[in-house]
Amino acid sequence: MHPMLNIAVRAARSAGNVIARGFENGDDLQIEQKGENDFVTKIDKEAEQAIIAKIQQSYPDHTFVGEEGGLIEGDADFKWIIDPLDGTTNFIKGIPHFAISIALQYKGRLDQAVVFDPLRGELFTASRGNGAQLNGHRIRASQARELGSTILATAFPFKAKESYDEYMKSFTAIFAKSGDIRRGGSAALDMAYVAAGRFDGYWERGIKPWDIAAGELLVRESGGLVTDFAGGNDPLLSGEIVAGSPRVVQALVKHLK
Repeated sequence: MHPMLNIAVRAARSAGNVIARGFENGDDLQIEQKGENDFVTKIDKEAEQAIIAKIQQSYPDHTFVGEEGGLIEGDADFKWIIDPLDGTTNFIKGIPHFAISIALQYKGRLDQAVVFDPLRGELFTASRGNGAQLNGHRIRASQARELGSTILATAFPFKAKESYDEYMKSFTAIFAKSGDIRRGGSAALDMAYVAAGRFDGYWERGIKPWDIAAGELLVRESGGLVTDFAGGNDPLLSGEIVAGSPRVVQALVKHLK
């Protein structure tokens, strides 16, 4: 395992302990509302602090971008992109579907990735050029060649409901062509499931870099394709993502353009 990936795994497991305890207790979450349908708990904050503290033990001069803590400036060549609890609403409601997402960019390119489901104990990892794994076993993205019979994943525009009508046009067109569609509530896990071949494809708009950075590398290293809605190759910048087998992504982009 790459040494920086090893540190990221340790950080994810440290945060996983915080989250698992919080989920089991569930009494004193100290829920705050950041925006419309956008929540944060003390567990999000504690988990992010645990991740950064663990990484800084080995790499104190690196840059960190976290969903809750914002930017910690350091060596710009090494940027850690962190979502300590992707699926906070699920966590608050007691729905056991959320994950920790940690990615490392080296000189602007995604280099290492971890998505960890602390309740199921599923650890998805990837290193650039060395493939993707689930609990140490190699994973491969779906090789589906058309939308028929596929299982896809998406997310509804719950933070920007003014775009509902536009979203539903593309959703209806895609649903009519596909086997079925899931909406799980955690972009990080959706992307990890694409990498593992559980989902054949995934799309979402209005997404943040910390939600998908680790997932993007997972999908690419598992043989999948990742674009934005226009077919471009920088979803972290555009805030739009389409992921899956190459043929499925092409078909989705056709409906999303």
